[in-house]
Amino acid sequence: MTDLTTKSLAELRDGLKKREFSALEAMDAYLDAIAAANPRLNAYIVVTADKAREMARASDARLARGEGGPLEGVPLGIKDLFATIGVHTQAASHVLDGFAPEYESTVTSHLWRDGAVMLGKLNMDEFAMGSSNETSYYGPVINPWRAAGSNRDLVPGGSSGGSAAAVSAWLCAGATATDTGGSIRQPAAFSGIVGIKPTYGRCSRWGIVAFASSLDQAGPIARTVTDTAIMLTSMAGFDNKDSTSVDLAVPDFAAAVERGVKGLVIGVPREYRMDGMPEEIETLWTKGLEWLRAEGAVIKDISLPHTRYALPAYYIVAPAEASSNLARYDGVKYGLRKTGKDITDLYELTRAEGFGREVKRRVMIGTYVLSAGYYDAYYVRAQKVRTLIKRDFEDAFDQGVDAILTPATPSAAFGVGDEEMNSDPVKMYLNDVFTVTVNMAGLPGLSVPGGKDASGLPLGLQLIGRPFDEETLFAAARVIERNRGEGFSPEKWW
Repeated sequence: MTDLTTKSLAELRDGLKKREFSALEAMDAYLDAIAAANPRLNAYIVVTADKAREMARASDARLARGEGGPLEGVPLGIKDLFATIGVHTQAASHVLDGFAPEYESTVTSHLWRDGAVMLGKLNMDEFAMGSSNETSYYGPVINPWRAAGSNRDLVPGGSSGGSAAAVSAWLCAGATATDTGGSIRQPAAFSGIVGIKPTYGRCSRWGIVAFASSLDQAGPIARTVTDTAIMLTSMAGFDNKDSTSVDLAVPDFAAAVERGVKGLVIGVPREYRMDGMPEEIETLWTKGLEWLRAEGAVIKDISLPHTRYALPAYYIVAPAEASSNLARYDGVKYGLRKTGKDITDLYELTRAEGFGREVKRRVMIGTYVLSAGYYDAYYVRAQKVRTLIKRDFEDAFDQGVDAILTPATPSAAFGVGDEEMNSDPVKMYLNDVFTVTVNMAGLPGLSVPGGKDASGLPLGLQLIGRPFDEETLFAAARVIERNRGEGFSPEKWW
């Protein structure tokens, strides 16, 4: 039998329906792969083997009765940000030490409803704060890709680095992820796979540990455009427990994948051609546009004039919301508790030990910009900039643009412990330069592998769409996926 872990999610789903193999056989294949690879890649924090086999047996029983759901028996990895009942849910932070919720997130509930099976909880940057998956309390995740001729460990991107590494290394058929400023799209680009941040409100945020509530959005990471579309169909949907959830019917996203781009207008924002952008990124971008044009799309230059202010505005809004959201972690009711001489001491000691360096940095920034005397100067102004960024996109769409193509990241994956990146937080934050605008405007954004750099590392292209028009992004991404060719799986070294 062909190694079941190398099948796409769609192939696995179809094979299970045809009874070519059992859900338990697929599950055991993935558990064996995780056991072999995880000590080196550190993608999983917790492997729920017993629960996985129990769920797989239940899937086999349903399939035998002809009652299988859309994802029946498909093994998935779950980012540690999603609440899973009775299972480790700690946002990769020491401050939530020992926390296992008594409730299930809406997104994972939808996946289990459709028959998916949980392999375990995936590593991530602590509280989703990071662009390299080096801020996790459980240690950095290692990218399964390596530069040609090099043994250097590379980062998988963040914050959904565990999700990206697990999918890329064939340690799950697909994975849940979240995106606050690029945390689905950047790791997908670094790891040679596909990831989509849906429109804000498309997927429920209920039961997901909050970072920045007005920016956070759940989405899938998978190996192909079709796999990602299949997952999003199950993950999305209205939820009355989430006041920001939008009551819209969920399309069959996979049905849109092969519809093509003939007649679509693809915008090219001149502001994304930034000083110092590597030539290979510019070349990739040009190729992507040529592929879309060759299949009938119209390419149109557009302007998004407030792009230059997006990154600084984001790093005011996001930390401000984080400082508010993370105030609940005080050592009183759950998680880590460090006792002191009084309640104030308990708070201070618990947070000092429980939060990592990057989380502390962002909480302090957020508290500062919300403080008396600075609120108007920083936070209010950043929100005004956010409105202008959103208006830029609206103007472009009003001019007939159907989707926008940009690079996903300013470079390929860099090394774990990279001195330049880790010595200057701003350099690390610049990894999000192409992605934060999408979160600030609440739009859907998708990253698809489009090529490789000179050392053979994957590079991603980003497609940005109209609100709740993820279908167009899937269709355009499939054109890029089909034209770029094969060879977007890492050579196994682990």
